[in-house]
Amino acid sequence: MTTPAATAPPTVRILSVPSADLRDALSGVSPGVDVVLWDFHTPPEGCDPADLDAVVLPYTGRAHLDGALDTAPNVKIVQTQSTGYDGVADLVGPGVAIATAAGVHAAATAELAVGLALASLRGIDDAVRQQAEGRWHSARYPGLADRRVLLVGVGGIGEEIRRRLETFEAIVTRVGSSARDDALGHVHGSDELVRLAPEHDVVIVITPLTDATRGLIGAEVLAALPDGALVVNVARGAVVDTAALTREVLAGRLRAALDVVDPEPLPAGHPLWSAPGVIITPHVGGNTGAFPPRILALLRRQVELLGRGAEPANLVRRGPWT
Repeated sequence: MTTPAATAPPTVRILSVPSADLRDALSGVSPGVDVVLWDFHTPPEGCDPADLDAVVLPYTGRAHLDGALDTAPNVKIVQTQSTGYDGVADLVGPGVAIATAAGVHAAATAELAVGLALASLRGIDDAVRQQAEGRWHSARYPGLADRRVLLVGVGGIGEEIRRRLETFEAIVTRVGSSARDDALGHVHGSDELVRLAPEHDVVIVITPLTDATRGLIGAEVLAALPDGALVVNVARGAVVDTAALTREVLAGRLRAALDVVDPEPLPAGHPLWSAPGVIITPHVGGNTGAFPPRILALLRRQVELLGRGAEPANLVRRGPWT
């Protein structure tokens, strides 16, 4: 019997990065991989787009990328600088692999999630407004200790949030795509959200945006939360039903702390901008001083792996690495 020949690993010889800083930092990491600059505003530096084997996308903003990768038909892998990869598959063909920056943003996003919860639960947002008015108003707020937190998302960032919440002595209930048990205990399924919501004071959302999670925190889940509950979203805006959340907030029933919104940014004059009990940050969850060295470390590892024909890390769509 003849043994089938092993499939040769995909060859990556030219990789583009969106900034000169990344090009300079990654050049020479692997003798087998040339690193060139492609910022998607001008043609790739020193090569034809058809010569590109791998592409690193910009950290933020993908609107100007529509159609750009059509000029690079031989790309085998696209690397994001974000943990989320919603919309990336629309930029490339079905045979192209997609790798994410999973792990790079975990600590930063977790600290913002907990920071937003603390700011709201301790009334820091109210205090900042009162300071601008020169008004001293002391009041008792719920705080985070002993709060019952429904953590929707149990991936790497979700776990970092959980660990920090336990440090603050919160009581955490985890929710994933489906019910299961792991080394930390029970994970509830997302189909249990309506049942679980009345028993929790805080919902923190950190699940990826997929067809299954779009609108997951919808009107029914929000209506089931107790009066005064807080909704924190550091995932993607469309995981939460913006219209339903706005109604609950304007009614004075719920509070919200949002790093992501839908649409993003919110249009001028949207009621959430000025609603009492709402904190909005401009999608900065992973954007701290920790980002540059961490993304560089990941990209160096990817270049090294690609240069020796090894499978890259963090593949969410395998493409030719099947």
